[in-house]
Amino acid sequence: MPSWYEELIDEARLTALTLLDRAEDLANPTLRLGITGLSRSGKTVFTTALIHALARGGRLPVFQAMHEGRIASARLEPQPDDAVPRFNYEGHLATLVDERRWPDSTRRISELRLAIDYAPTRGGRRSLTLDIVDYPGEWLLDLPLLDQDFSAFAANSLNLARAPARRHLAGLFLGRLDSLDPDAPADEAHARELAALFTDYLAACRAETVSMSLLPPGRFLMPGDLEGSPALTFAPLDLSPGQEAKPGSLHAMMRRRYEAYKDNVVRPFFRDHFARLDRQIVLIDVLSALNAGPAALADLEAALDGILAAFRVGRNSWLSALFRHRIGKVLFAATKADHLHHTSHDPLEAILRRLVERALGRASSAGAEIDVVALAAVRATREAMVKRGRAHLPAIVGVPEAGQHGADEFDGLAEAAVFPGDLPENPSVLFDPTLGFKGLADAQGGDFRFLRFRPPLVTRNGDGEALPMPHIRLDRALEFLLGDRLK
Repeated sequence: MPSWYEELIDEARLTALTLLDRAEDLANPTLRLGITGLSRSGKTVFTTALIHALARGGRLPVFQAMHEGRIASARLEPQPDDAVPRFNYEGHLATLVDERRWPDSTRRISELRLAIDYAPTRGGRRSLTLDIVDYPGEWLLDLPLLDQDFSAFAANSLNLARAPARRHLAGLFLGRLDSLDPDAPADEAHARELAALFTDYLAACRAETVSMSLLPPGRFLMPGDLEGSPALTFAPLDLSPGQEAKPGSLHAMMRRRYEAYKDNVVRPFFRDHFARLDRQIVLIDVLSALNAGPAALADLEAALDGILAAFRVGRNSWLSALFRHRIGKVLFAATKADHLHHTSHDPLEAILRRLVERALGRASSAGAEIDVVALAAVRATREAMVKRGRAHLPAIVGVPEAGQHGADEFDGLAEAAVFPGDLPENPSVLFDPTLGFKGLADAQGGDFRFLRFRPPLVTRNGDGEALPMPHIRLDRALEFLLGDRLK
């Protein structure tokens, strides 16, 4: 089927879905909020904390509707999409509260619906339906593939693999690739071997000591029920410019499977979920990139640029809103702010703003409202001043996860005071190669500065409900994403 015809069909489906959404919105005002982020950014924790904050309240002074007492209730309702898994809010909350353990990371799309009953500022009673769509950020990095043929995908992937920061990780894959002729007859064993080596290379790039972010195709690292399918059994090949695929060749097999990946994985996600969002938050583990160094920061910057380029951003007019969703607000959030003293929160936001600088300019010119924030959806530490010699130093105190090392090995039970240090006030020192930034882990002799802490102690009331959880700026995120719809 010609690509232009497939695009025409997709556009028709998008328009039909948008019209259905708008018809429902007239009878029942609805906001579709996308929550995503790259590996280890805390998507599951953020989604759980957001739902819990709406349902249970707590100290949320910046979230005006809650602070002013205008939210009467927020209750869970059956989700609208029967074919999409429900977000396991109750299970994740129990993991946080009862086990004091972080929930498993997001590996597939899930949804949850909240009905928020509130009083508008001008009086009366209204209800807003909030559809939360939680999905892996790696899937966003697949969307640019829709505009790339196999040759472009192969060239871009191999350029990344051969970059100095990645070449040692891609050695086995590149070595095997050099021994294969793209024009050789298609061979399933060769295809599976090369796909496995390519996947191993992508997984190595995601390791904590490397922390690369630009790792498409996204489903290779979280295949789900597609594991082992031909649509996930391909890899880039070393092709000459303009090289055509000979019938029956390895090149033809890889190209066909790449197109199948786009048709069966990427397009349905874009059409059925991503293109229907109204608001979006992108969670980012900036601290891991800072630990790993300048190559990880540059890679994260490129990934974020690609992510926002995928959004159909821009404010809705009444006519465009009728036929096509536009993401009107995008919030970039640097997570794990509780790993730093509050004096470094503003510098953390400044670093994030520098990372998304190019993307911010493009989105703002399209009419979308953009913001950045440093937050911790669930705060695992508290701050203290600790005396060292004659000096009093700002520290954070929490329970480090078992197995990590400081002066001693942590057992996961005892509290420890940690001196995380200060982030630079001027983020340019991290991005200018002439200024010598090598990564915060390197500055500590190879040991990571930012420890992983266990969730805080949260109790339940007499009815068995978990009390509000401590946070950092979750209320600011709620105000930006929902505040205008609750006025």
